[in-house]
Amino acid sequence: MKESVLHKLTILAESAKYDVSCSSSGTTRRNKAGMTGSTSGWGICHSFTEDGRCVSLLKILLTNFCLFDCAYCVNRRSNDIERVAFTPGELAELTIEFYRRNYIEGLFLSSGVIKSPDHTMEKMLRVVKDLRTVHHFNGYIHMKTIPGASQELVHQAGLYADRLSVNLEIPLEQDLKLLAPEKDHQSVYKPMHYIQQGMVQSLEERRKFRSAPRFAPAGQSTQIIVGAAKDNDKDILHLSSALYQRQSMKRVYYSGYIPVNTYDKRLPVVKDPCLKRENRLYQADWLMRFYQFNANEILDDKSPYLDLDMDPKLAWAIRHPERFPVDVNTADYATILRIPGVGVKSAKMIMVARKHGRLNLNGLKKIGVVLKRARYFITNNELPHYTIHEATPEYVKSVLRDTPLLPSPAQQQLSFGFTD
Repeated sequence: MKESVLHKLTILAESAKYDVSCSSSGTTRRNKAGMTGSTSGWGICHSFTEDGRCVSLLKILLTNFCLFDCAYCVNRRSNDIERVAFTPGELAELTIEFYRRNYIEGLFLSSGVIKSPDHTMEKMLRVVKDLRTVHHFNGYIHMKTIPGASQELVHQAGLYADRLSVNLEIPLEQDLKLLAPEKDHQSVYKPMHYIQQGMVQSLEERRKFRSAPRFAPAGQSTQIIVGAAKDNDKDILHLSSALYQRQSMKRVYYSGYIPVNTYDKRLPVVKDPCLKRENRLYQADWLMRFYQFNANEILDDKSPYLDLDMDPKLAWAIRHPERFPVDVNTADYATILRIPGVGVKSAKMIMVARKHGRLNLNGLKKIGVVLKRARYFITNNELPHYTIHEATPEYVKSVLRDTPLLPSPAQQQLSFGFTD
């Protein structure tokens, strides 16, 4: 590797680590004769596919030059940092060389904004076009869409990339105007709409012609920064819920604010990143996506923040003791899903297993129900009658309060560790 390319890689890979929306789930691109790579391979753990496999992505910026002066961004225009940029050819070749050495399975490409959104998108588009048409790369590509880019460029990007994403960053418009005066939500929602239009059009075309090209087959995602402004968890979850109404929106990622520009007085003073809050938001997001909860049930005006000492599902159950205890042998699927200690897979297995006989404690354990939690919210002849009503919500909360948290996606970011 040339020394100049290595120097750029070191800087631009480091600058890209704050973007956490790099999951490679949602697409299957098989290996083909004459092509290089696929989205179904195995590799170094870095990101997770929809079925739980770990894959590695080259997560990098095309350049850290940027027109914008966003208060929370390390690459903001006013920061005195070394600025470098790859040429599209350099980055395409670098991706291929890393793939051939089994360092990576795919590419996560973002960039600072140079000259204009369209100019930046054109350069990024050249990278993915070269990978697909010149190098015949058939692996996973996630490409960031620049807010303000034209519909034509977004459409072209969707024909080459597996997933497109546009970062919303700050949840509330007034806070975005304070921290990033040159941006607005409208410039973000427009490319989101373009992506959705492209996916709908692609589906209609493929119903008529199976050979029609696929548009962003893994859908789109976005990222919200948590803790950089005065937003609360209720605002964030309601925004996420509205975004999930879009058929094309696959994931909303939450990134705990990391103070990289401590001199800016508009930003809050924090000693540690909001990792607990970030983790609870992911859990609440999971409830909306898989457990049939809506945002209003999880949080309301009286309780605008998630409880950091217990997961949102348990917090909801403790706030609603009138919904419990539940008889798992007679309750419907939606009710069983809401029992703490019962997951989606367990709930489905309960529905199947009880057709063949009444479920007892041993059967629930085999299914995977966490009885340490569920025992206070279910009825069973083998359990002592000590539910949330006898134990009181306060007692259940004190017993089931948890503290261990998973590391932030930012902490899981792999670095290449090159030395001179």
